[in-house]
Amino acid sequence: MLKCRTVWKKLAPLARSSSTVCRQNVRRAVLNNGRTPAQVPAAHMSTGPAGGGRENQLYALLVGAACLGGGIYAYRTVKGDQRRYEERLSEIASRPHRAAPQETLSEPEPLAAEAAETEGVPAVPAPEPEPQAEPSPEEPSPPAPEAEVVAPSETTEIPPGGDVAPVASKIPSHARYLLIGGGTASFAAARSIRARDPGARVLIVTDEPDLPYMRPPLSKELWFSDDPSVTETLRFKQWNGKERSIYFQPPSFYINPEELNSAENGGVAVLTGKKVVHMDVRGNKVKLDDDTEIAYDKCLIATGGVPRNLQVIERAGEEVMSKTTLFRKIEDFKLLDKVSRNIKSVTIIGGGFLGSELACALGRRSAESDLEVIQMFPEKGNMGKVLPEYLSNWTTEKVKKEGVKIISEALVKSVVAKDDKLEILLKDGRLVKTDHIVAAVGLEPNVDLAKSAGLEVDSDFGGYRVNAELQARSNIWVAGDAACFYDIRLGRRRVEHHDHAVVSGRLAGENMTGASKPYWHQSMFWSDLGPDVGYEAIGIVDSSLPTVGVFAKATAKDTPKAATEKSGTGIRSESETEDTAVSPVASSTPAPPTVGHKDDYGKGVIFYLRDKVVVGIILWNVFNRMPIARKIIKDGEEHADLNEVAKLFNIHED
Repeated sequence: MLKCRTVWKKLAPLARSSSTVCRQNVRRAVLNNGRTPAQVPAAHMSTGPAGGGRENQLYALLVGAACLGGGIYAYRTVKGDQRRYEERLSEIASRPHRAAPQETLSEPEPLAAEAAETEGVPAVPAPEPEPQAEPSPEEPSPPAPEAEVVAPSETTEIPPGGDVAPVASKIPSHARYLLIGGGTASFAAARSIRARDPGARVLIVTDEPDLPYMRPPLSKELWFSDDPSVTETLRFKQWNGKERSIYFQPPSFYINPEELNSAENGGVAVLTGKKVVHMDVRGNKVKLDDDTEIAYDKCLIATGGVPRNLQVIERAGEEVMSKTTLFRKIEDFKLLDKVSRNIKSVTIIGGGFLGSELACALGRRSAESDLEVIQMFPEKGNMGKVLPEYLSNWTTEKVKKEGVKIISEALVKSVVAKDDKLEILLKDGRLVKTDHIVAAVGLEPNVDLAKSAGLEVDSDFGGYRVNAELQARSNIWVAGDAACFYDIRLGRRRVEHHDHAVVSGRLAGENMTGASKPYWHQSMFWSDLGPDVGYEAIGIVDSSLPTVGVFAKATAKDTPKAATEKSGTGIRSESETEDTAVSPVASSTPAPPTVGHKDDYGKGVIFYLRDKVVVGIILWNVFNRMPIARKIIKDGEEHADLNEVAKLFNIHED
């Protein structure tokens, strides 16, 4: 605006003299026209200053129009400057008060340089300020815009499980590698990406408040800890006595999200408490639940799953829901641990892996208190959908010995809250009263992003359909529980176990860096019913399939505790590799006949058959033999005598 006033002062005398000349020319034109004969030819044109009335009139009109236009332009410019000045004052007045003192705002350059050095970026000297016109005394000049002060970044130690999410303004606007989900698959992918691309910048976005952690101990070892503060430390003793944390890495392993793009050597940042709600596949960007957008080059979807609930519980109302736990996360473990110490009865609905593990864990606690632990399921015995009937019955008796009351063939008809209790009415008329319910009835893959991203969801197994390289679309991969992949030996599948999350996440990370590897791995899973009974499984283990079991007498070393002592880890799949046995050495000890029914199943191998071909194997109290099982399934051959195949696992050796 000051420049406009200066220009106007210079142009005003010229405008006034121009208007005077115009008036004189017009006066002369009028006088001359009065003396001009009527016979002047119409085609006559005069270029002289006083010749031709029509030409002078046109000249006068043009000059007048130019003067009028200049005046209008000057008027609008002044008015526009005044309006922008008022808007700037209003904008400044509406800003929140800054913590920095006013003196700091006038000299931002040193702070900006210090911040740049802190983030590993060389400081750039501030440019010299341009000279400004001095404001006129009759009009105050607008205040200078507030300087943007960049405070030096501070790396603070984040407690385990603490929220590491920065304020919205510090969320990176771009990430070369964006991983959606903060579970095992995401962490495995991040580690794989960094291994192949040491300078990679990886951003993990998770809606949980915790750093990446392993889920198996939530239903296993943590419940057997003697530490009264285990819910805070989340550290547990493995069966072999060694102690470790549930978190994959300490907070110091990660960098703050706001430092990700400036980190010289790259790193892994975790944005906690943020949920991705929309994906723009064509634009290569996502939107968070606070409307923040993050662009990416490569993206992994590892959103895992959501625990299912019974419809009768969902329809029962808020009071019933408030006394029901859907077990999945750290907060669920903490809640159930607290609740179980302050109630008299807890009922676990579900006879699968999770339900049976929690039943055994809480059953051990019931021996130290008056807690009543009830487990109910629609099958005839524990793990009835997985184990053959005879082994399921044996497992049920084992769980009973742990202090659990078993209610089998139980179909829930209704649940109501009455007299500060929950009443569970079964379809056969049985009524169970309890204080709290744990629903362990399966997992639903989280495919919320499928619609906005235009990704295909498998109608049979659920989850995002991916190709052999775990790729769903260009620049988008899926791993873990949410991936429905094609198994070259067993067909299309979806797996919900720790080992699959580790291996699929690792492979997806490699392919995000250009490896283009197919997923050939046969993932394993395991379950422990306390420190004395455990099993590892691979392939399709479905009790509806024909099975053949070969068992032997167990020894003291045939327990999960002994297995961890030998492998040195409590997460048994961490000792597994993708290598398969090439030439296993069979035991020379003659195998007993195939087991039909026995009272004791110390250790053994159960084969699951489809069209006379082994498609699944359970190693019952037999550990560290998974490469052999992988090879058997990979070969896909018919076996005339599975007793001979069982000898490959050396189960008859002491």
